Amino acid sequence: MQTKKLPVRMCSGCGQHFPKKDLVRVVRSPQGELSVDLTGKKSGRGAYLCQNVECLRKARKARRLERSLACQIPDEVYQRLEEEMGCGG
Repeated sequence: MQTKKLPVRMCSGCGQHFPKKDLVRVVRSPQGELSVDLTGKKSGRGAYLCQNVECLRKARKARRLERSLACQIPDEVYQRLEEEMGCGG
């Protein structure tokens, strides 16, 4: 019997690979709206972060999320990410 492959994504902060379900996804919708996608199913361009506040800080300092999503990211999105990681990680 074959085992099902787990989708793996790279963290924008630390660059390590993790199973997709363990990461937090930031999405830029086709309309240009930014949001935090905890389900991993919203349509749009996505970037992933592991649930570590240090990785978020690294990604913010190096502007990795902005590069991945090809847009400016407001402070509210970073604050929302910190809140989600504080509760979940």
